Amino acid sequence: MKRFDYRDAKPRSARLAALAAAGLIAAGALAGCGAGQLSQTAQQESAVDGNAAVINNVALRNVHIEAAQTGDFLRPGATVDLVLVVVNQSSDAGDRLVGVTSDVGKVTVTGDPTLPAGGVLFVGSPNGQNTKAVDSVERASAVQATVELSKPITNGPNYDFTFNFEKAGSVTVPVPISAPEGPRDEKAPAPA
Repeated sequence: MKRFDYRDAKPRSARLAALAAAGLIAAGALAGCGAGQLSQTAQQESAVDGNAAVINNVALRNVHIEAAQTGDFLRPGATVDLVLVVVNQSSDAGDRLVGVTSDVGKVTVTGDPTLPAGGVLFVGSPNGQNTKAVDSVERASAVQATVELSKPITNGPNYDFTFNFEKAGSVTVPVPISAPEGPRDEKAPAPA
């Protein structure tokens, strides 16, 4: 009969260290299983009506024309709203929207288009924008931008608009048309 001799056994700390090392190796192998894989949500963008752009420290978000189109196109002479949110990502330097141009019509900006450091400039009246909410955001201001069309435009294509900032420079954004939100039609559809 063979007896267990404690003098031949490894110390307990060595066994724990070997067990911990084996656990780390297994965890590393499992973590590497997803290496090189792209998640399904990696390329998703937010569900907003318009496009976006960044020039230096100025970010333009949800840039779109807001207009109700009742025919095949919006005719020259019609006035539509340009809507976007401008965010100054600089914490120490303010900027100013100097002007907006487009080959589809003359853009008129009314109000003070100053963009304070770390501030937000709301351009237009986006769907459901609450003026109390705008007022509650620190360093936020709102202006209106209208476009008097010189060419017909329609839903589907994008139209180039160039935004000129005093310090950040200029950026051209392809701008889509988005229908404004109206009251919901609460009537049930007619039976087929």
